[in-house]
Amino acid sequence: MASVIAYVDGFNLYHGLRERYRHRYLWLDLCQLVRRLRPRDHIVGVRYFTTLVLNDASALARQENYLNALQAHTSEVQVVRGRYQAKQRLCRRCGSTWTHYEEETDVNIAVSLVADAAAHASDLALIISADSDLCPAIRTARRLNPGRGMIAAFPPRRSSFEIRTLIPGAFTVSAADLRNSLLPGTVIDQASGQTYVRPTKWS
Repeated sequence: MASVIAYVDGFNLYHGLRERYRHRYLWLDLCQLVRRLRPRDHIVGVRYFTTLVLNDASALARQENYLNALQAHTSEVQVVRGRYQAKQRLCRRCGSTWTHYEEETDVNIAVSLVADAAAHASDLALIISADSDLCPAIRTARRLNPGRGMIAAFPPRRSSFEIRTLIPGAFTVSAADLRNSLLPGTVIDQASGQTYVRPTKWS
C-alpha cells in the first residue's frame, strides 16, 4: 500500500466539469474521488488549490459554501486559497490600457509539489490537472525525489501532451468516478452545527 497526496487544480477541474457536464458534478467530494482513483492506497492528504471568484457575488457565495462543505465533510481536505495578481495590459493599436487579473493557482500547486517531494511526504503524488505550466515543477520534484511516483488525472475536456510525456499513463477522470463521488445534498459541520446545502443551480 502506497501513501498518496493529491494535488487538485480547482480552476482546471471546475472549468472542465462545467464544459463537459455543466453543473451536475460541481458538488464534488474530492476525498471520495481520490479514493476511487487510488482504491488500494493510503490517502495522506488532498490539497485543493483555488482562488475566490471576482466580481460575481452569487458565484462567490456558491464557491464559499462549497469550500466550507468540503472541509466540514472531511478533515483530509486542505483548501489552499490563492489570489489574483493585477497586471496592466496595453493595446498596441489604440494605446489604451486596462487591468487584467491572473489567478496564481498553478504557482501554489508547484510550490507544494516540490516541497512535498523534498520532504518525502508521500510515496505517490496524484496531480488532478492538465495545466502544462506545472511541468517545470514536476521535473524539479522528480530530481529532488526520484523514487516518488507520479500519477496525472486530467479533468474532463482537459489534456496536456507535455504532462503525458512526463507522466506516462495519464488518464481522464471518468463520469462514473465523478457520479459516485458527490457530497451529500446537505453537509453538517459536526463541530459548529453549521449546515451547508448543495446550491439549487448545481442540481
